[in-house]
This record gives sequence, C-alpha cells and structure tokens, in this order.
Amino acid sequence: MKFPLHLAALWLLLMPAASAAPADAARVEKTYQLSLDQWAQNARAATTTEARSKAWSSRPDPAAAARQMWAVISQDLRESWTLEPLAWYLRLVGGLRTTLPNGSNSLTFAEEIKAIYAAVETYHVKGSPTPAVAVPTKLPALEQSPQLPTFCLALAANDDARSLALLEKIQSLHPDTKIRGVAALAIAMRLKFLGDDPGLMSKRLTLLRTAIIDSAEVEIHGVSVAKLAEDELYIIRFLSKGRVAPDLSGMDSGPLPMKLSNDAGKVVVLLFWNSDVAEAARILEMASTLRKKFAAKPFALIGVNNDPTATLRDMCKQPELVTFPNFSDPQNRLAHEYRIGAWPMAYVLDGERKIHYAGPPGPFVDITVTALLEETKPAAK
Repeated sequence: MKFPLHLAALWLLLMPAASAAPADAARVEKTYQLSLDQWAQNARAATTTEARSKAWSSRPDPAAAARQMWAVISQDLRESWTLEPLAWYLRLVGGLRTTLPNGSNSLTFAEEIKAIYAAVETYHVKGSPTPAVAVPTKLPALEQSPQLPTFCLALAANDDARSLALLEKIQSLHPDTKIRGVAALAIAMRLKFLGDDPGLMSKRLTLLRTAIIDSAEVEIHGVSVAKLAEDELYIIRFLSKGRVAPDLSGMDSGPLPMKLSNDAGKVVVLLFWNSDVAEAARILEMASTLRKKFAAKPFALIGVNNDPTATLRDMCKQPELVTFPNFSDPQNRLAHEYRIGAWPMAYVLDGERKIHYAGPPGPFVDITVTALLEETKPAAK
C-alpha cells in the first residue's frame, strides 16, 4: 500500500516544528550553562571588593532560564522527548522559593511543578503516549522513551512528597521492567531523606535489590544503575543516622590544610554546595544565619565546594558572601566519600561525628543543630 500523498505532505510540513522544540530546549539549557561559565570567569577576573560584589550580583537568574524552558516545553508535556528537559527543569527550580507577604515562603514554580506531575502521570506512567499517527515499532518502552530514567532520578532529588507518589506509580504501572527497576532505585534514593527506622531500611534494601536485578546495566548520564545502587547500599551501611561520618582531610582554596576532625567536640553542619546550584544565594544566606545564631555555641559550619579552586577563592574574598571555611574539592574526591549525588546536601554531626541528619539544607538542619546543642549544654549547678 502506498502512503497517501496528502499525509506525506502533512508529515513533511510538520517535521521542522516537531524537531525544533527539542533543539530549542537543548538551546535553553546550553545557554544557561554558558552564562554560568561566563559569570564565573568574570568573577575570577574581578580584582577589587566592589568588582567582586558586582560580579556576584550579576549571577545568571535561574528563574529566567526556567521560564524560557517552560515556554518551550509546556505545550508538549505529553511527548516523551520533554522528559529530559523536564528533569533539568525540576533540578533547576526545586529549591527556588518566593517569600510571601506573611514572611513564609513557597515554591516559586509550584503551579508548573504540579502541571509536570499531572502530565507525567497521565501520559508517561504507563509508557509512551500513543502518537497521533501510528508508527509500527517493536522497540521496548525503554528505547522508545530513554529519557524516563533521567526523569526518575530528578524526582528522587526533588524534596516534594508528590515526587515519591509519582515514582511509586511508575514502578507499579509502567510496562517496561527496566524502567520499573530505575523507579525502584529512585524511590530508595528518595526514602533516605525520610528517616532510618528499620521498616524504611528494609524497604530501601528491597528496592535496591529490585533495581539491580531488573536494571543493572541501564545507564543514566554515563553511570549504571548497578553503580548507583552500590552507592546507596554504601550510604545505608556507613552514612545513615547514628553512624560515625568519615573524617575529611584536604585543602581550602588558600591552599591551606583542613581536617574535619579538628572540630571534634562541636556540633558540625557539613554543607556540600557549589555556585552552580540554582539556590546558591539562599544556601549562603542560610549558612550565614546559622553561624550568627550559634556563634557562642560549640558549633561549626564547614563547606565542601566543588567549584574550580579559583572560583571558590574569589567567593571567599567576599566576607559578606562566604562566611565559613570550605574544603576545595573540584575533583569530587571528598564528595565521593559521602556519596553525594544531589547538590546541595547537608549533614549534621554531633561532637563525636555521629550523623543526626542528612538531606537538603533547610529548616531541619536548624532544628537538628538546636536539639543537639541543647543536649550538650553543661548541667546547671
């Protein structure tokens, strides 16, 4: 049977529009990254306090990049190609918050995130949506929709209760075993932020076993599910609540030697961060607030930063910007000791370096530090 000429003409007419949107999404992502690189270069070139302050204030606006990406993908959320830019979008906006008139704050892009979850649940949980014109294929779902594993890991890093519910639906309903395995891995990664009680630990181990059996060879950004699951198992064994955290030894941006154990006896917030994270300004503000609040207490806030050493050095020259000591870790050697997968990440350690909190920087860091300092107060005479 010959393909109808009028359908062929229509297909040719629509081809440029269909291929332009993925290219536009890639262009938004690349442009934002290039602007960050240019900003870092300008910051390194600044030689005075005023110039450095001006360079920092000109940091590319992640909200503007998010709006550009949304304009490209928002009308095509049912299409499987949008899953990868959606993963980038969630990582970009997950920590962006807006202060409300009453002093509280909310997610800046809450409505957009809600629309993403609804679209993925509607069109992608049970596999790729049916195309407008049926195209015969024998490809498995993973090859039809290779971006879904990337999206699953973006959900794992997203501090939102809805992300866990969506991952559980993908794991139970998706027709492809390999994608269900990736979703199992993502759920295990997400659950580690909810606590360390025996029930959760058992569930995480079961999910990791499923991920390894079903999806070991699947690669996400060049890293296999087997390797990611291995790191999660290491976290369960050595980096869970109550475990003694690894000591860190390295250099600051000076470079001068640093060692985590030099702050033995203090409550320590160990903050893994870099200037590329969208909420960098909020992270630095939070760090400054914690240091001021607990200045008279046995407390230390120590950063592990994987920017180029020169970039970290320039930021540290602005005392109003970076107010705390930092390990310089551009090769991620120290970050690997803590198996950091999502940035930023905070650990709260007691005076014996036992872990009491591990998760995104936020209110729970302050609450945990306060509780530990209360416990270590000297007894009243």
